[in-house]
Amino acid sequence: KMANSKYTYVRDFELPDNLLPNCYLIVRVDGHCFHNFTTEHEFKKPNDVRGLALMDHCAITVAKEFKAHVRLAYGESDEYSFLLDRTTQLCKRRSAKIATQFASLFTAAYIFNWGKFFTNPMKYPPYFDARVVCYPTQKNVRDYMCWRQVDCHINNLYNTCFWALVLSGKTTAQAEERLRGTLSSDKNELLFKEFNINYNSLPERFRKGSVIFRSKVEHEEDIETGEVKEIVHKSATFVVEHVDIIGDAFWKQHPNVLGVPLLGDVEGGAVEGTAATENTAEELVV
Repeated sequence: KMANSKYTYVRDFELPDNLLPNCYLIVRVDGHCFHNFTTEHEFKKPNDVRGLALMDHCAITVAKEFKAHVRLAYGESDEYSFLLDRTTQLCKRRSAKIATQFASLFTAAYIFNWGKFFTNPMKYPPYFDARVVCYPTQKNVRDYMCWRQVDCHINNLYNTCFWALVLSGKTTAQAEERLRGTLSSDKNELLFKEFNINYNSLPERFRKGSVIFRSKVEHEEDIETGEVKEIVHKSATFVVEHVDIIGDAFWKQHPNVLGVPLLGDVEGGAVEGTAATENTAEELVV
């Protein structure tokens, strides 16, 4: 508690920022200027498994710290989205408190665990920002997750093409010009015909991002060999998998993630007419 004094009135300038009740909360943590950070620290392009594994590790750290509130987390590139239960009373549902706690813990975990994934020293500390958004229905939540995974697919396909061109000798300007106005089908054709790369055979971690949820079965990936081992736990624990969350299969297999539907919740996937499937994403121009 703060001591009462004649200066206490200054608290009246603070605005309430309590989030709406009975809504799911999604906290999106995002790296600040990570393009510069990854360049300075010589990340492998277009994807650095070490960096992605570190992001997953940080997200698990955050999920465990707020385990009574976090139901799911989805990550791609330098961002992670955490789904909080619609009944959570974390920080009395104060937006700034929740955002700052998630961002600060994620940042601290990233710096603290850097040496577990990278041998080169960190040249300067990175940091993450965060925002909290309310979503009233399960359908809204699923649409949000569809949005982020479609974004992962589009960005990764573009980056895979871009860096294939650059590493083959093109300048960044030439690579950008070559890809300007192309559809996903054009990019797939470019990769296959010019670089003998079948995009669909690339690791799912790159194409689908990372999904964290509670499970008794964990699939652990060896960073060096890529070998996947299955570990069975006695009780449910947070695990990382690289699976599709746009279709219905994941949600039907893990109904506990969203909890019991309430009046107003709609079963099924994304909003009709939006880029909610990989087929739809294939038609987007990047």
